[in-house]
Amino acid sequence: MIPESFIQELLSRVDIVDVIERYVPLKKGGANYQACCPFHSEKTPSFTVSPSKQFYHCFGCGAHGSALGFLMQYSGLGFIEAVEDLAHSVGMQVPKVSERGQSDRAKKAPLTDLMLRAARFYKEQLKASPKAIDYLKGRGLTGEIAARFGLGYAPDDWQGLQKAFPDYDDPALAECGLVIVNDQGRRYDRFRDRIMFPILDPRGNVIGFGGRIIGPPAEAAADGASAGPKYLNSPETPLFEKGRELYGLLPARQAIRDEDTVIVVEGYMDVVALAQHGVGNAVATLGTATTPNHVHKLLRQASKIVFCFDGDAAGRKAAWRALEASLDQLADDKSVGFLFLPPEHDPDSFVRAEGAEAYRALVRHPTTLTEFLLRELKSGVDLATAEGRARLVHEAKPQLLKLSAPVLRVQLTKAVAEAAAMTQAEVEAQCGIKPLAKGYGSRPAPPPRRRSIEISLAKTLLEAVLRRPERAARMPVELIDGDRPEALALLAIARAIDHGDLPGANLGSLMEYFRGETFEATIAEAIGRTADQTVDEGEEETVFQDAIERLRASALKAEIDELNAKARMHGLTIEEETRRAELLAAKVRLQPR
Repeated sequence: MIPESFIQELLSRVDIVDVIERYVPLKKGGANYQACCPFHSEKTPSFTVSPSKQFYHCFGCGAHGSALGFLMQYSGLGFIEAVEDLAHSVGMQVPKVSERGQSDRAKKAPLTDLMLRAARFYKEQLKASPKAIDYLKGRGLTGEIAARFGLGYAPDDWQGLQKAFPDYDDPALAECGLVIVNDQGRRYDRFRDRIMFPILDPRGNVIGFGGRIIGPPAEAAADGASAGPKYLNSPETPLFEKGRELYGLLPARQAIRDEDTVIVVEGYMDVVALAQHGVGNAVATLGTATTPNHVHKLLRQASKIVFCFDGDAAGRKAAWRALEASLDQLADDKSVGFLFLPPEHDPDSFVRAEGAEAYRALVRHPTTLTEFLLRELKSGVDLATAEGRARLVHEAKPQLLKLSAPVLRVQLTKAVAEAAAMTQAEVEAQCGIKPLAKGYGSRPAPPPRRRSIEISLAKTLLEAVLRRPERAARMPVELIDGDRPEALALLAIARAIDHGDLPGANLGSLMEYFRGETFEATIAEAIGRTADQTVDEGEEETVFQDAIERLRASALKAEIDELNAKARMHGLTIEEETRRAELLAAKVRLQPR
């Protein structure tokens, strides 16, 4: 793990305004900066960046966080990648996470340079190849779109890369998958006579290639071109892991945000062709089935995924795998759908034949995950028999247990129960599903008055501290008790500041300190409440001081009540009588005059 002290020092050295301005043009507005939100489509700016709090917040969609959080949300980076990116920008060296991690990064750096040189070589070869240019033009692609995706051409030459790499025997060329070494030790290019599609990581580094044969495979072979599959991908390397990467995600990112939808197709050419026709929010898996990692990465970019497959048996099989990969990644505010094209079409041919708007119309109304799941489950059983209905529940059980969206699971369980002629409770019992808590998603019954006041007080104090984290040092933490998340979060913040773990704390550093911790959601929810409120600084301090007084009064009353109860039951010692007298006097002093 990266030490927390390094994260806090890093955040103290960067300015969130500088970080965000690399990607979003900001305009000064009073003490803060404003812009149209990069995470959703809007015409009036609602995205605010606070230099004093080192924090961003969108009043439209609710997105918020620190400089690190922005890099993760905007660029799709993982936490460690975002830390490395931010550290590099201010000349800091990230402490060694682990020997393995350090070794992996050391290996990747020179390989990334080689892949970039190869990508430039392939681009130059495309310009010099009338055959490749004519092929792309025949597919309806312009030079502009080819440049946008960095398309290239691998010449029909066994050792064409020797022109780009004079040291063709360099072992690193084989390590990053550009060159193959056969059993006899002979070296030759992996990609020959293919249109080349560079695969980029979130930082824009070339980590792999997809190579498409020119023309249908049979036709290409007849022309004497290198034999092989329609698409050939880079092998697994220190840079490239197919189950984690997606083609076209970097150029598609803004369109994905604008649409709040990402389309997943099967081929590189589908992605490029859709972009050529203005459908820019498509990505492709890299010659492998959809994985949970793919789904997790995409649901960080958008609230809706639409998988687009052929309508044949192979397409349905691929869709089923995508469904299984999605179940444990879903939340109730996210959705996954499936679009099955007519047998004669793939996305490329459909958008050329029918147009972009016809394709978008299909994307807007896909088969939902529950519709597809139920249809597939029912297709394999005879619901007219008891045995068939029993088998339906048996087949549905692993999917229901894996589904991570609680409300959606209830809906699906009800649908399975109806199809199996059972009650929801019976299906839940057979599958070992814990029923949803009563009242989930509805307004809870009001708690007893005393507890309601305690909750209100904890929320008030937490919100005041989040507006100015330094206030945590002034809280009488010995008086804060209870198991409410807000109270526990207050104690955690106060202890972190008291122990010096949050020097010069601001909202951004505080959020990062609690990233992944128990209180992250409670703090994020409170930030969401306070961000939409405009409070005068003097009034804000008055509210905080009043909350402290209420806290003291509550603690005083609780101790008096405890001593009074003990007096009624067993009587008090001399020390306890003295203490009760002191408390009663203090209570009188606290009462408003």
